[in-house]
Amino acid sequence: MDCSSSCNNSFNLSGLSSDTLEKTNRHPCYSFEAHRRYARMHLPVAPNCNISCNYCNRKFDCLHESRPGVTSEILTPFLALQKFKAVREKIENLSVVGIAGPGDALANWDNTKLSIELIREHDQETVFCLSTNGLMLPDYAPEIVGLGVNHVTVTVNCLEPETGENIYRYVNYKGTRYTGPEGVGILIKNQLAGVEYLAQNGVLVKVNVVMIKDINDRHIPDVVRKVKDLGAFMTNIMPLIPAPGSAFENYPQTSMKELNKMRDICQIELKQMRHCRQCRADAIGMLDVDRSGEFAATTGYDEEHSVDHHKYREYKIAVASKYGKFVDQHFGHASEFTVYQGNVSGFRLLEKRPVEKYCAGMEECDLEESRRDKIVDTFKDCDAILSMRIGYHARKRLADKGIISVETCEKVKNGLNHAVQILNDNNREIA
Repeated sequence: MDCSSSCNNSFNLSGLSSDTLEKTNRHPCYSFEAHRRYARMHLPVAPNCNISCNYCNRKFDCLHESRPGVTSEILTPFLALQKFKAVREKIENLSVVGIAGPGDALANWDNTKLSIELIREHDQETVFCLSTNGLMLPDYAPEIVGLGVNHVTVTVNCLEPETGENIYRYVNYKGTRYTGPEGVGILIKNQLAGVEYLAQNGVLVKVNVVMIKDINDRHIPDVVRKVKDLGAFMTNIMPLIPAPGSAFENYPQTSMKELNKMRDICQIELKQMRHCRQCRADAIGMLDVDRSGEFAATTGYDEEHSVDHHKYREYKIAVASKYGKFVDQHFGHASEFTVYQGNVSGFRLLEKRPVEKYCAGMEECDLEESRRDKIVDTFKDCDAILSMRIGYHARKRLADKGIISVETCEKVKNGLNHAVQILNDNNREIA
């Protein structure tokens, strides 16, 4: 099959409404020709994620790196509007605003929705798109349609939970953490239901698939056939990028030869995107030329709304509390931590996370270093640990993972707010 013509021509857009057709012709990710003419910007207003992918490490950022999940800043909706205005003024061919993380757009729905509404009030011509893992699509798909978002990308890596348990570490769904096939089963079910709903309601759905050698590569044609049946507009098969610090950091990167062979196979079933650049969550400009560095200093204090963007950033904090009311346990003595997510505006309980006691007694305090490293890794998705007391060595181990330790002996709510204040202060100093 000669795929050069498929690659170098615009995708078949027949059958679309005139409004969707016009917007798609200006969307560089949905039209090959558009990516040569139009620019896009991604707004990093969605810091939190509700699943853990083995190929992802959102804490790692290099200014010269391009991959999903990477950003150099987190914006509030108001600061996102401020940055949009600055970019719109300088980049005349800006056509699309996307929200692609660095977490998940739907795991931060309030921020995502408000960002779209604010920018739409300022500019009626902008095309909006979202990227999501799809876990919360059944809940928010009707609102997405109601907002007039015409383009949504959903990442679907497999159809079988047994395959997915090698890709996803856990799934946090409505306050409960699921692991193994159970969690992946929920994710897949919601992804497919969401794709179908959006497609049936006039939204162009692009399905991303991360190609991981010897894990899901043989199943990708099945994924493409399934999402085609559900109404997906195209698929984008992407190579695995082994991110530093991720579970797959030492896994082989998918070669372009393997990737293009898979795209050729799947092209028979459904349109394939072949010009993807796996953009950062704060990318700005043409797909081939990221100009985000030019606008690094365009946001700051929002005088109009008196918004401190750190105030809106959400954190994940593990609390050593015996009964859930007070921070009343030593880090090394706790066998269970309560994990919360939120900011000073409010926290929500995510889960009760059981752990092996860090300190098993004086006889073992200087032994079993590998065991303690494993315990610390239990909290690698957290920003802070809140406990009544914590030893120096445990504090240092956590700090080496980028996790701060906060000591206090007060109500959990007050302790969480205290931890947020410290985290915000630290982030301001870094910024």
